[in-house]
Amino acid sequence: MIKDVTGDILLSKAGAIAHGVAPHDDFKQGLALQLREQWPGMYKDFRHYCQTVNPKPGTVWSWKGPNAPVIINLLTQEPPPDHQSRPGKATLPNVNHALQALKKEAQEQGIKSLAITRVATGVGGLTWEEVQPLITQILGDLKIPVYLYSTYKKGLAAEEVWP
Repeated sequence: MIKDVTGDILLSKAGAIAHGVAPHDDFKQGLALQLREQWPGMYKDFRHYCQTVNPKPGTVWSWKGPNAPVIINLLTQEPPPDHQSRPGKATLPNVNHALQALKKEAQEQGIKSLAITRVATGVGGLTWEEVQPLITQILGDLKIPVYLYSTYKKGLAAEEVWP
């Protein structure tokens, strides 16, 4: 079951936070920038991962640092064309594959609760009307609390109460 919440996902008490990025993303915008600032080690490790593996869109990369939740990076966008410029846009197939990979990752890692944003709808360029049904369809049957941060309110802790 998915619970729609309003608040700042960085204040989430969930065991994992999922957000959308591109392969070789520079984390210079939106939530990715906030995550980079809060956990610079995650960004450094992501860059190293991208340089060694050259990941494809539609996959995920997880990171766990000290005193941090698991951060699950959903590779929903196309990579920058030259690894120097801005990332490309998200696609529905990339989102679909990344959400499927997220579900598998959550199950395999034994994640107890998950917070997710409106992935691929900001910098990614997709509409919420396109993405929301995928999130509901793919993550809706997880047996853990899934908190969907559909409305962002800086500094506000969402009510992450599971029915």
